[in-house]
Amino acid sequence: MEFTVTHTDMNSHGRVGMIKTSHGDVKTPIFMPVGTVGSVKSVEARNLINDIDAEIILGNTYHLYLRPGCDILNRAHGLHNFMNWQKPILTDSGGFQVYSLSKIRKITEEGVFFKSHIDGSQHFFSPEKVIDMETSIGADIIMPLDECTPFSCGYDYTKESIKRTHRWLQRSVNHLKKTRNDHNRHQNLFGIIQGSIFKDLRKESVDFVTSMDVSGYAIGGVCHTEGNFNGLYDISGYVCSLLPKDKPRYFMGVGTPKDILECISLGVDMFDCVMPTRCARNGRLFTTNGIIQITNKKWESDFSCIDSGLDNYVSKNYSKAYLHHLFKNKELLAYQIASIHNLSFYLWLIKIARQHIMNNDYVQWKNDILQVITVRL
Repeated sequence: MEFTVTHTDMNSHGRVGMIKTSHGDVKTPIFMPVGTVGSVKSVEARNLINDIDAEIILGNTYHLYLRPGCDILNRAHGLHNFMNWQKPILTDSGGFQVYSLSKIRKITEEGVFFKSHIDGSQHFFSPEKVIDMETSIGADIIMPLDECTPFSCGYDYTKESIKRTHRWLQRSVNHLKKTRNDHNRHQNLFGIIQGSIFKDLRKESVDFVTSMDVSGYAIGGVCHTEGNFNGLYDISGYVCSLLPKDKPRYFMGVGTPKDILECISLGVDMFDCVMPTRCARNGRLFTTNGIIQITNKKWESDFSCIDSGLDNYVSKNYSKAYLHHLFKNKELLAYQIASIHNLSFYLWLIKIARQHIMNNDYVQWKNDILQVITVRL
């Protein structure tokens, strides 16, 4: 994998770059639609390409391991072929599930024991096993097993956790080198920086991860604190200030349009979040004029298009009244239209952000656009 920064904004740390993978190039900054089980919910691959203009999507190792399973993915020659998506894919290691499934898992030095959320069956993830699973999936960018610490865990546990996460990263790097072959030669391992809200632990994590032979850096363990912690930008800016400039930076699980734009100005290159599709299924639309709750009665007789500011079929050819009608009748088409629209908005926003970084007026544009797109209509 190659990464090149082509321009940095004169008034912020926002930067435009290019990631080259064996499945194509990715312009950064970039937002990655989440396809947890090999499917971006309600959206076909052709919509991702033709309507949304997605350049890379994300899959989840934990979920793909449970269903359809590594045997099926091996026989399909990887997730790209299985889901008919020939552009780049990034896979999370399942580390977030170590956090979110805390009631049905046990962490040890060797790895994580957990019960399936599907049927309660027992499973074990080690750093080596996760690398093997990601080899079966065939993603272009892969994440090592880590622990995403809970917000309230405290300093001592966080310090213990990051040291274990670092040991797991070392094992992941070693195993990937040991098992390199023609099948997984195109895969690129990122290192994950943890440390919760503690800056000295974040620096310790940065120092370790940057000493390793990895292709990029991920910032983990912050997205789930958004409701309780107002230092999201402080932590991301601090970590970015410590990282080398020659590799991509990925902020895992972030987030809202505001969070994305603010973190771009701090030097983050890559983002993913379930928010655009999850909000879409609940009737919440992000538009170039503000946020719409399409299920509200006020849209019942609004025959204007969903969003004339977006250049995709559903946003320009379906009315707010029609989409309101579909939601009220619980028609499945409602989720598809809303999901395509929201993802189109996210990719539009990131594309415009790149243009303003190139124009060296990113900060002013960011401040102006946030006054518009965060308004509730």
